[in-house]
Amino acid sequence: MRLTSYGQGQWVAGQGPGVDLLNAATGEKVAESSSEGLDFVGMLNYARMFGGPALRKLTFHERAYLLKDMAKYLTDRTEELYPLSAATGATKNDSWFDVDGGIGTLFVYSSKGRRELPNEQFHIEGAPENISRAGSFVGRHICVPLRGVAVHINAFNFPCWGMLEKVAPSFLAGVPSIVKPATSTSYLTHRMVEMMIDSRIFPEGSLQLICGGLGDLLDHVTCQDVVTFTGSSPTGRKLRHHPAIVENSVRFNQETDSLNFCMLGPESKPGTEEFDLFIKEVAREMTVKAGQKCTAIRRTLVPAGMEDDVVRALKGRLARALPGDPTREDVRMGPLASRGQVDEVRARVEELQQGAETVYGNPDDFEVIGGDREKGAFFPSLLLYCPAPFDRHPVHDVEAFGPVNTVMPYSSVDEAVELACLGRGSLVGSLFTADDNVAREVALGTAAYHGRLMLINAESAHESTGHGSPLPHLVHGGPGRAGGGEELGGIRSVLKYMQRTALQGSPTTLSRVSGVWMPGAKGSVSKVHPFRKHFEELEIGETLITHRRTIAEADIVNFAGVSGDHFYAHMDDIAARDSIFGRRVAHGYFIIAAAAGLFVDPAPGPVLANYGLDDLRFTKPVYIGDTIQVRLACKQKAPKTEDQGVVSWGVEVINQNQEIVASYTVLTLVRRLPKPEAVEETNQPEQVPEETVKHG
Repeated sequence: MRLTSYGQGQWVAGQGPGVDLLNAATGEKVAESSSEGLDFVGMLNYARMFGGPALRKLTFHERAYLLKDMAKYLTDRTEELYPLSAATGATKNDSWFDVDGGIGTLFVYSSKGRRELPNEQFHIEGAPENISRAGSFVGRHICVPLRGVAVHINAFNFPCWGMLEKVAPSFLAGVPSIVKPATSTSYLTHRMVEMMIDSRIFPEGSLQLICGGLGDLLDHVTCQDVVTFTGSSPTGRKLRHHPAIVENSVRFNQETDSLNFCMLGPESKPGTEEFDLFIKEVAREMTVKAGQKCTAIRRTLVPAGMEDDVVRALKGRLARALPGDPTREDVRMGPLASRGQVDEVRARVEELQQGAETVYGNPDDFEVIGGDREKGAFFPSLLLYCPAPFDRHPVHDVEAFGPVNTVMPYSSVDEAVELACLGRGSLVGSLFTADDNVAREVALGTAAYHGRLMLINAESAHESTGHGSPLPHLVHGGPGRAGGGEELGGIRSVLKYMQRTALQGSPTTLSRVSGVWMPGAKGSVSKVHPFRKHFEELEIGETLITHRRTIAEADIVNFAGVSGDHFYAHMDDIAARDSIFGRRVAHGYFIIAAAAGLFVDPAPGPVLANYGLDDLRFTKPVYIGDTIQVRLACKQKAPKTEDQGVVSWGVEVINQNQEIVASYTVLTLVRRLPKPEAVEETNQPEQVPEETVKHG
């Protein structure tokens, strides 16, 4: 079977001789791949002219719901993907990380997009900046989708997760993707993309696939495009310095393999729970995906004097995880991805052995459970020991991308920190310790060299996701050797596909542009109370100025009785005179309650519920005898469902001197007007000539 690429709305077979793609366990041919003859310029233009505009018409929430729909669609079809995943060398557990973990990333970004981003086509970042004395000239930042394409170049070890963890944030940002998986395992990516295209959930042009080489695609990227890469450092450097990427200042994110460390705390001796957890984690990281993870543990740091205990315990665990046919239930470690990868790992091991001795495993003599040892890509777990890690540099310079790990001793926590940092930048480090002071010392000492740190003790271990498991919520990447880039990290990764732009102007102008009312902006004062209006009837900036209320001593006394808050500044005349206030003040929360009494319309109406306050600040004290008043302004509107919308109200509580004493945002659910009956759409979308698509 020759894999096809998906470009410009159709599946296209590459021309010329193809590259044979082999089953990692049996050596049998699974498929062949070629991208020769693809119209790479046409694919870029197709994404820019169709995929991008279609995505940008949608809000963050609408795109998030499409991610959720796609995740549910793929979840129902995972059983079809597992046999192909096994052909890449993945056990059922490995496939869960790749297939199910990738789908889980779609779910997470769908959820975060709906909870943390507005139901809008752009994102407002941060608060307004007052850059003038009188407040008539202000600034704020917005983030808008780039008008280009996200080109995702992925590694061989995670054909599904590696694609979806990049596609999810770029799709949510409103930027279409062209995915280029590593050729050796691209048949699994191909099948998943086939499912995604068949679903018709994503807008046409938002996802395209290249099975084979990139051709001249990178020659045509622009300043509006993003290129992401996961793989080896040499390839990453070559791509980063591509003339078009350099000349056009194309955003380039690189994530490369690194020499990740795992450290055992000095107090965690054999017999402690932390020691056992440490051994289990190191052995697991060596055998999951046969050690073919960019986050796998490569350097194991143990207190001097515990080396023999650690090596002995690791040998026992590794002996129970022999390599074999990944389709068998009794196999816990599959083969490497290809015979070429076997040769690569063997060569790197020979370099490591210049500064370390092998204490477990033999690549020339090992048992295989099922599979074909001669034709398959099997490689055994190898444990090395380096007694002088400060003198022998290969252990800090060379990575064998397989089930290979080096144990090395340290004599103090400071020395362990120094060893960890000798990796010159890593994706992740982990520490197993019962001493939180050690955790603090190691975290602060190694953080500058690592993208993620996992600090484990008996309390957290039962819910830990593991050293080698990047999470959609947290950044995945690292400095230096690890590539210097960042992926995932929740909404942080979405913003990498958007342009941050500073807007400057009057509060009124910026409120109109952004759709969010800013303090100082002109607004209309309606004769109808805003709480009597439906969602669609409210205007941004619409303002209510309430009647006034004078604060009496009885108010303070009564609120103290109801709330139980008898703080001296409210209730003790003598103590209050000696305080920063100089005399008794009203409770801040009473002022909020009193403000609600001023602006709330009590009768039933379109406002359904108040479900939160944001950004509450008490800016001036309110004394007995002060008079307060409220300015309530419609700050922002966001549709929630067909029947409801969310309205954010800017609240300013002012005193008799027109000074703001409290400010905050009230969130309310507001009923929407009934929709008119739908009218059948008869107009067809305008067709863009094929020649225009190909040549822009």
